[in-house]
Amino acid sequence: MRDLRELVAQLERRGQLHRVTVPVSRDLEITEIADRVSKGSRDDNRALLFERVEGSELPVLINAFGSAERIALALGVDRLDQLGERLGKLLDPRMPGGFREKIRRLLGLIDVAKAVPRRVEAAPCQEVVETETASLSTLPVLRCWPGDAGRFITLPAVFTRDPLTGARNAGMYRLQVFDDRTLGMHWQMHKGGAEHERVAAGTRMPVAIALGGEPAMVYAASAPLPPGVDEVVFAGWLQGHGIELVKCRTIDLEAPANAEIVLEGWVDPRERRVEGPFGDHTGYYSLAREYPVFHLTAITRRGRAIYPTTIVGRPPQEDYWLGKATERLFLPIIRLMLPEVVDMNMPAEGVFHNLVIVSIRKRYPGQARKVMYALWGLGLMMLAKTILVVSEHVNVHDLSEVAWRATGNVDPLRDLVLVEGPMDDLDHAALRHRHGGKLGIDATEKGPLDDVAQPWPDEIRMRDDVRELVTRRWKEYGF
Repeated sequence: MRDLRELVAQLERRGQLHRVTVPVSRDLEITEIADRVSKGSRDDNRALLFERVEGSELPVLINAFGSAERIALALGVDRLDQLGERLGKLLDPRMPGGFREKIRRLLGLIDVAKAVPRRVEAAPCQEVVETETASLSTLPVLRCWPGDAGRFITLPAVFTRDPLTGARNAGMYRLQVFDDRTLGMHWQMHKGGAEHERVAAGTRMPVAIALGGEPAMVYAASAPLPPGVDEVVFAGWLQGHGIELVKCRTIDLEAPANAEIVLEGWVDPRERRVEGPFGDHTGYYSLAREYPVFHLTAITRRGRAIYPTTIVGRPPQEDYWLGKATERLFLPIIRLMLPEVVDMNMPAEGVFHNLVIVSIRKRYPGQARKVMYALWGLGLMMLAKTILVVSEHVNVHDLSEVAWRATGNVDPLRDLVLVEGPMDDLDHAALRHRHGGKLGIDATEKGPLDDVAQPWPDEIRMRDDVRELVTRRWKEYGF
């Protein structure tokens, strides 16, 4: 899909877009509308295009990725599991070599698939160029929740380069509008942008902020990719052809040529300013803390730009579906390192990192704990607060079944694992900022391998022949 406009057109053709033509306020009103729609029935949950936003000439698009169907459409698949199936073919366990060799081959195959970006000289995102007169006040940036410190840009792809290696990073970090020329840059210490800032030390670092563009690029900026994997190349692999990039006008960086809006500027690692509070995806306000400051040098945009945004808050919201795409896409990589893993679910109620449910093929004592420790050592899975492990026959997506298994199969003295380590930046319950306790729960059935003190009972199941009989006669019973 070439850009956000193509996504809007396809959503409208499928009845998945609702245009709001009456005037609306960007202060709280759009949030309340979008929150109700995202939590509504399947028929009511649609993308929203607000055409008359008070204080701006630009329309606002929100909830474009807010369902399984819409995020799948945006990423060019019929269902989200197809993402993992595509990646799984590249990571075939029968492929010779170890894990590093397989990842190396994966990166090579991505290149062969012509996913590398292509530089262009003229770009839609530079139809209008504002430098000396550039002002953030022209954008319909939302004030999302009553307790927010101000207005926040919430769906950006923030581009930086490692000052030493030149490696590119694209991340999705919220940005608080301080005034017409400065933003609070909320990149957390575990993320790529913050690492580039640390390397930059005492020198100014150029930053480009893209709004809109290829939907695959928007998603890729949110994905927790392994170190060394370029988000732009990854987005190109997702959509089947390379992302077009254009040189920025005032800084030495490239930005997606098909973006709606690009903010150019710089961050000085020595400068900090209090950012927040902000109503976050945890359902609580994240605390005000000091973060870097982005200084605007230019705004480039399309002539009739669309401003894409999102809201976060108590789930489910649009960000849940971005996270669900990541879950389904990266399951094959987890299986590559942990072949016993059958399936995984990070439910909306767990706001991504608070609850990870994993089913495994259990063959030896302590295997559930081995899986917990391995997951905590895997990239940003280190931030998972609770990992619950169940047996392979359990449907991890059925929370009622998971709760039944967990409460029935667990002895707290034997099956709970308490450790401590890195925590998410936004975890308000942690022992201290970014560090706290984690819980592992072994909810698998216990048997002779586990050396339990009493026999494990058989699960109640009806005989297959009786089930088949009742199925055949069901209409006879009057149902």
